Amino acid sequence: MTSPLLFLSGAGLPAWIWDDVRAAHPDSSVAAYPSTGTLQDYATKVLAEAPGRFVIVAHSIGGVVASQLLAQAPERVEALLGIAASFPRPGQSFLKALPFPNKLIISLAMRLAGTKPPEKAIRTGLTGGVDPAQADRIVTDFKPESQHLYRDPVPARHFPTHTAYIQTTADKEFPQPLQQTFITNLNPAYTRTLPTGHLPMLTATTELSLAIKDFLEA
Repeated sequence: MTSPLLFLSGAGLPAWIWDDVRAAHPDSSVAAYPSTGTLQDYATKVLAEAPGRFVIVAHSIGGVVASQLLAQAPERVEALLGIAASFPRPGQSFLKALPFPNKLIISLAMRLAGTKPPEKAIRTGLTGGVDPAQADRIVTDFKPESQHLYRDPVPARHFPTHTAYIQTTADKEFPQPLQQTFITNLNPAYTRTLPTGHLPMLTATTELSLAIKDFLEA
C-alpha cells in the first residue's frame, strides 16, 4: 500500500506514544482530536487535517472515531487495522458497547468526575506493563476528552475490504471477551495476538511495528 498511515489514538493519550512505532513507518501521522464537540466533530477535524487518502491504524476508542470517519468519507480510507480497538455496532456508543455493569458504572463516574480517570486507574489499568517513566509521562500528559466521544452512537458504516485486528491478550482495559465482540463486529480478514496490556506500542514496539508492516504488505 502506498497511502500514508493515520494513527487514531485511544482517549486522552498523547501522540508521543506512537513515536517508536512511527520510526519504522515514517509516512505516517497521529490524528489530533478536538477538546470539545460531538463524535462527528472529532471526525470532521481529523479529516480536515489528514492526507487525501490514508490507511487507518485505530487503537482503543480510536475505533469509534474510525467508524465515524468511514461514515463521513469512506472513499478516503484505503484499509483499516484495529489494535485493541472498539468497534460498536451501528447505533451503539462506546459506553453502550461495554458489558454490564461496566457501562453503567463508567457512565456515572464520567458524569460526576469527568473523562479523565483517577491516577490510580491509569496506572493499574491503562499503563499495565509500561516502563515506569513512560507511565509517569502518560499520567502527566493524559487529557480529558469530550463526553460525546464516549456517548454518541456510531453511524452505519462500511469497512474497507482490507481489515485486520490485533488482539492484546493481557489487557486489563479491554479484556479478551470484549475484544472478541469488536472483532466480530469488524469481521476482519485476519487477526493477530500480542501478549501485552493495552499499550503494545510501548511494551511490544518491535512486534507491533512488524505486525503493521505485515498488514500493509498483505
